[in-house]
Amino acid sequence: MTERLSVCCPACRREHLYTAPSFPCVCGAAVTPGLDRHGTATAVTDAVSAEDWMSLRCAVCGRRDEWPYPELGCVCGTVLRVPVTGGSAAEEGDGTRAAGAAERGPALPPVTIRTARDAVLAAALYLRRLGYRDLRRADQRPPSGVGLAARGLLAQVDPAVRPASLRDVECLWLTAMTESAGCVYFSLAGYAGDARARADDLGVPLFVLDVTGTAQPVNSLADELDGGTSPGGA
Repeated sequence: MTERLSVCCPACRREHLYTAPSFPCVCGAAVTPGLDRHGTATAVTDAVSAEDWMSLRCAVCGRRDEWPYPELGCVCGTVLRVPVTGGSAAEEGDGTRAAGAAERGPALPPVTIRTARDAVLAAALYLRRLGYRDLRRADQRPPSGVGLAARGLLAQVDPAVRPASLRDVECLWLTAMTESAGCVYFSLAGYAGDARARADDLGVPLFVLDVTGTAQPVNSLADELDGGTSPGGA
């Protein structure tokens, strides 16, 4: 059964009923963080930090993966970090673990985007379903947003309310070139016209994350990636 926890906002004292998220392990099992019933929710001051990830071990296959800490957006505007324990639980669903791995990951529901970290999680889930199983936070933080990295790939998740600029796209591409990797950009607010044109020239797939956490291709390169073709350099 999915774990639920009553979370109190430290700013306005509102109570929220929070449901633990599920993350897809490559073996096909769903891994959920243990919620700390004795802990206290804290306000997040840097909503796009790439440093605060948790390591979860799948109880089915033993694999460890990194995922963003659970967060909850309060109606007062405060973003809350939900307290978790060091353990995790695995939900085997219908028991088709091998089939789940073979079909680009288990079919978990999309992530509703309420916070910046939700956007990071949605992008990570999408890339893992494409087959990037060694996904982790990038060693080098981008000028804006959060960087994700996998073998042969560098991704940037930009939760800003402004469209991504030409400079944003070029910085991602340059960083990926220094690491001999392909790259992909995820934005919540879309892209400036010159940024889209430059992305086509440089071979950068562009996606927009909608409020349901679905990655929508913006250019033909993103369409190719969505269809299973690795971006240039991967």
